[in-house]
Amino acid sequence: MAEFVWEARGRMGETRKGTMEAENEAAVLSKLRAQQLNPTKVTKKFNLKFGTGVTSQDLVKFIRQFATMIDAGLPLVQCLEILGNQESNKSFQQVIREIKATVEQGATFSDALKRHPKIFNDLFVNLVHAGELGGILDTILNRLAVYIEKNVKLARQVRGALTYPTAVMIIMAVVMVVLLGWVIPAFENMFKEFGAADGLPWLTKTVISVSRGFFNYLWLIVLVGIAAVIGVVSVVRTRAGRRFLHRMILWLPIMGPVMQKIAVARFTRTLGTLLSSGVPILDALDIVAKTAGNIVIEESLIYCRSKISEGKNLADPLREANVFPGMVVQMVAVGEQTGALDTMLNKVADFYEDEVDVAVAALTSLLEPILMVIVGGMVGTVLIAMYLPIFDLAGKIKSD
Repeated sequence: MAEFVWEARGRMGETRKGTMEAENEAAVLSKLRAQQLNPTKVTKKFNLKFGTGVTSQDLVKFIRQFATMIDAGLPLVQCLEILGNQESNKSFQQVIREIKATVEQGATFSDALKRHPKIFNDLFVNLVHAGELGGILDTILNRLAVYIEKNVKLARQVRGALTYPTAVMIIMAVVMVVLLGWVIPAFENMFKEFGAADGLPWLTKTVISVSRGFFNYLWLIVLVGIAAVIGVVSVVRTRAGRRFLHRMILWLPIMGPVMQKIAVARFTRTLGTLLSSGVPILDALDIVAKTAGNIVIEESLIYCRSKISEGKNLADPLREANVFPGMVVQMVAVGEQTGALDTMLNKVADFYEDEVDVAVAALTSLLEPILMVIVGGMVGTVLIAMYLPIFDLAGKIKSD
């Protein structure tokens, strides 16, 4: 339930204030009048929250249970009442009760979902609307649950592919800071004590100079770093900047093919789910473009939509966009010719999701030795530079 702040006048005209939990503002007014209070002001209390507080697991559980109840013949409002009462996530419980209150006021289920866009996106709302029109809401909800589960799996694979290199780079940065800040200065002091500071090898002198420069100009490095971050964020906020970044992501030597496979799997799965649920292809492409997550693909789909609205098929503009692999375009063409485009898209999605599994595993196995060589090379260079003078000193002491 939501929390409301209210003001009212009592029977003697006195002003009263307080807070109350209720499903909506109308419920607050009704409760206050039942207490013989005359409400003068009721406002919803604002709670600062980051994110929605609703996880994908919460959403899938809600959809599965809701579909089962609808299939069993329970009324919509009763389903929402039961699910709202048993939901353990307080944030989601409040959302479900607000949806129930909206439906009780005469709105459709899809219209009620539309009031919570951070949880139920355009794809979700349009699929539910198609299910309401076709009388197959339970089937649509089960398709939605499958779609969300597969989408979560894809997102997890992306995080898995990026976690290892990110962790290695952070560890490498920490190690280099320790070496530059403490280890190298300690060796430099030792060389001075032995009187060998003037005859150091060029590699040792270079590493010591880098160490001095790092801390002497640390403030400048930090400022340049902050300026670079601000500059990149500013550029990425522009559409042209995001387009350049997203195109680079798709064409990177090692990561690019993996990201392209993920984009294809997401596109085909989303479009296949929408078409199999009865959403018109123009509306479906509009929704897929909005949920693509990549401006290059989004613009390609918008181009395809414009060509289809002119009477063309989907395969030709997909080929002209030159973003999707030839196999995808050919499968789409076959699906259009046989009248089973949704089935073909789902098969392509299954294939590319399996390809993503293989590609992520290959990427991880390829990045491990590359990153180890980079880290080992940097640390080894520093150690060799520091130990070269020690070997020279040991040789001189031995000869003396």
